[in-house]
Amino acid sequence: MAEDRNMLLAFYGDDFTGSTDALEFLSRAGVRTILFLDDPTPEKIERFGKLDAAGVAGMTRAMVPEEMSQTLSQAFSVLDELNPRHVHYKVCSTFDSSPEIGNIGTAIEAGARIFQNEFTPVLVAAPNLGRYSAFGNLFARMGIGSQGAIYRLDRHPSMRAHPITPALESDLRLHLSKQTRQPMGLIDLVDLVKPTSEIMAKLNAEIAEGKKVVFFDAIYEYQMITIGEVLDQKAGEISPLFSVGSSGIEKALGDFWTKQGIFSPRNQWEPLSECEPMLVLSGSVSPITASQIKWAVKNGFEEIEVDAQLMENGGSESSISEYQKRIISGLQKGKSVILHTSKGSEDPRIQKTKSLLEKKGWDEQTMRTQTARIFGKVLGQSARRALEQFPVKRLVIAGGDTSSFVARELGIEAVEMIAPLFLGAPLCRAFASGSPVDGIEVNIKGGQVGDETYFGALQKGKMIV
Repeated sequence: MAEDRNMLLAFYGDDFTGSTDALEFLSRAGVRTILFLDDPTPEKIERFGKLDAAGVAGMTRAMVPEEMSQTLSQAFSVLDELNPRHVHYKVCSTFDSSPEIGNIGTAIEAGARIFQNEFTPVLVAAPNLGRYSAFGNLFARMGIGSQGAIYRLDRHPSMRAHPITPALESDLRLHLSKQTRQPMGLIDLVDLVKPTSEIMAKLNAEIAEGKKVVFFDAIYEYQMITIGEVLDQKAGEISPLFSVGSSGIEKALGDFWTKQGIFSPRNQWEPLSECEPMLVLSGSVSPITASQIKWAVKNGFEEIEVDAQLMENGGSESSISEYQKRIISGLQKGKSVILHTSKGSEDPRIQKTKSLLEKKGWDEQTMRTQTARIFGKVLGQSARRALEQFPVKRLVIAGGDTSSFVARELGIEAVEMIAPLFLGAPLCRAFASGSPVDGIEVNIKGGQVGDETYFGALQKGKMIV
């Protein structure tokens, strides 16, 4: 380990839900980590004392390439000033991206400019989350933390129907080649059974051949330690080492660091109590989240459907006020409330939203970004105003594309993990000065996380890990 490094890892997440996923695996490994919603300057970090790692919950998943490039150039420069051993651009474990929006190739190129590494390692696999890479092809389980079936990504019932970045290609190199022209290599499953020295030799050979991006396969958890060792060895040569991938990066490095005795895995967490009423804000279009909403409503939750018509005025004051009142009404009755924008990809509100935005003359690209912004504004502002009058102990934010906007409307500045719940969606403590959310428990859930009982289990304070 380099003694002159201020911290071991700094990461930038492309959305809020995925960023808490990375936070969880570092925290589980005993790596003290705070996740910020803005650039973690030394002054902001000082508030939390000595940190081993710091992250930023960004919004680049919903950005066009030009905006991404500008945002990430600044963000990576700030992370570089923290003097970390590793810098990670964290993406969804289903590699959600396209040339037009959330372009991962743009992120790789921005990282190459700032950090001047000779190559960028990319690890998308996260076996513990049900994400597997075999010879460059990605496979995903239906529902993180569930026992759902495993599908090749382009045949995954949820991901192939994603309304913004549908999965049309499972070969990660082919998918990424539409976003960057950088030459790509692969450390595959056959390589991973060899001694670390031979894997390093293969990696160095790929780099010598001019491969600027090198993917890593993985289908078993024990392979993550090996990958972590390879990455950390490279960080000894190139520091900071810039990498791209899912929270598999944090899992791999965390597993290696604990194996080396640098950290001790954390097994004791704050005890969780039952919490009713609870508030859920969902901007997810995932069929998994849809099944969770339906189960919750059948089991006593009150639902409030956000009308797509508000897209006409960008989320008016009157509509926000109406949802605020309805949230308070439900909570006052002692019922947990779910304010949601859809129940899955077949919800008629999705087509209605698209039609309304088309009437504005917006192209597909603009519609994608503005939908997340407007829904994030409505969900966040409605909830913040309601909580000022009727506070709750526990809040849930569901949906990757809207979550970052919702969190900012709520005034959240940073979060720290306080307990595991479902894999990939920990319970956190919110830091939000001047907001009713300050100090409360917040769970940020991606669309693919959990089984149908998710909201009920969270209300009961059950850990399903």
